[in-house]
Amino acid sequence: MEISARNQLSGTVQAIKTGAVMAEIIVNVDAGTVAAVITDSSREQLSLNEGDQVTVIIKATEVMIGK
Repeated sequence: MEISARNQLSGTVQAIKTGAVMAEIIVNVDAGTVAAVITDSSREQLSLNEGDQVTVIIKATEVMIGK
């Protein structure tokens, strides 16, 4: 599958916190840790488990930096 998002980070699922509707997925990448919130049904469809190798894909119209 080809996608237009340029920011793609390979990593390992560190933790999964599931809820009634949403799931928080914590992924270890080279630069640190990335958290993503997806629907729990998407988590089930992807069969995500701790230790899985995944690609974090970031597509945003705004990226904020603070100092």
